[in-house]
Amino acid sequence: MKIAQIAPLYERVPPLLYGGTERIVSYLTEELVRQGHEVTLFASGDSQTGAALVPCSEAALRLDPLIRDPLPYHLMQMDEVGRRAAEFDVLHFHTDLVHFPLLRYLRKPTLTTVHGRLDLADLKPFYEFFGPSPLVSISDDQQRPLPCANWVGTVHHGLPADGLPFNPLATGGYLAFLGRISPEKGPDRAIDIAARLGLPLRIAAKIDKADQSYWDAVIKPLIDKNPAVEFVGEINETSKADFLGNALALLFPIDWPEPFGLVMIEAAAPPSLRSGGGRCPRSLRTAFRASSWMTWTARCRPWRKWKRSRAPRSGGASSGVSPPSAWLATTSRSTTP
Repeated sequence: MKIAQIAPLYERVPPLLYGGTERIVSYLTEELVRQGHEVTLFASGDSQTGAALVPCSEAALRLDPLIRDPLPYHLMQMDEVGRRAAEFDVLHFHTDLVHFPLLRYLRKPTLTTVHGRLDLADLKPFYEFFGPSPLVSISDDQQRPLPCANWVGTVHHGLPADGLPFNPLATGGYLAFLGRISPEKGPDRAIDIAARLGLPLRIAAKIDKADQSYWDAVIKPLIDKNPAVEFVGEINETSKADFLGNALALLFPIDWPEPFGLVMIEAAAPPSLRSGGGRCPRSLRTAFRASSWMTWTARCRPWRKWKRSRAPRSGGASSGVSPPSAWLATTSRSTTP
C-alpha cells in the first residue's frame, strides 16, 4: 500500500529527546517500511526514516529558538498533504486537531490516531462537528469522554523488543521520574514520596514554555532545598536505558486521565502488560494504585530493602516479589478501565 504518515512538527521523528507521539510515529513508520509498504512521512526536515520524507519544516519546532508560533508551519504542512493526497491509498494523521478541516475535502481513506487527553470541555463540540472522521484511540479509557465519536478501534502503544534492554542488577540506588515538568504529571508528589522514603530521586524531564512558571515557583524551590533530588533535564534514548535500568523504581504519580503512559512500558523492558493500573488500560503486572499519601509510603517502603538481583531476567515476578523498577502508582483521581 501507499501510506502517508503525518506527524507533528514539534519534535523530530524519532525525537532527539522528549516526544512520545513522534517516537510512536517512528516505530510505526519504520515497521510499515520493513513490511514492504510504500510509506511517505510528512515531518520535520531533520527526521530520520527509511520512508520517503517530506520535510514540512527545516527542523523540529520545539528546539528551534527562532520559532515563536508552530501553527503556521502545521498549516503549511496540511496544505502540502492536501496537495499530494491523491498519491496515497490511505493517510494516517497524528496531528491533534489541525488537520480535521482538511479531511472533508480529501477523497481518500483517512485515519486519525488521537494521542492526547479528551476530557477537556472544548473538545466535545469539536469532535461532534467533525463526527464522521474515523478515530483510533491509544487506550479504551481515552474514549470515555467522547463515547459518540467515530471510534474504529484502539491500538495500544508498543516498543521494539530490543529498544530498552532489561537490567537485572540496578546499581543506581535512586528513584526515577521521567517525563515532563507539569502539575498533572506530579513531579512535586514524586519529590515528596522520595523524601518520605529517604531515597534519592533523579528527575529526567522537559520543561515546556507553558510550564516554566510552575517550574520556577514550585518544582525548582523543592529541588533547591532537597539535596537528594537531582534534575538531569531531558535525556535521549541511550541515556534512558541507563536511567531506567539502574533505578530502584519508577515513580508515576499522575493527576490526570493519562491516555496511555508510554513511560510505564519503557520502565518494564521488556513490557509485561495486564488490565488495570488506573486510567492506562494495560499496565504492568507489578503496578499498583495509591489513593492517599499513607498508601503511597506504605506501598513504597519495601523498595529500600528490595534486592534487584532477585528479579528474573524476563522482568517477571520472583517468589512473589516483583522488580520495583517495573512498579508505578497513580493518584486517587485515577480509575480502573
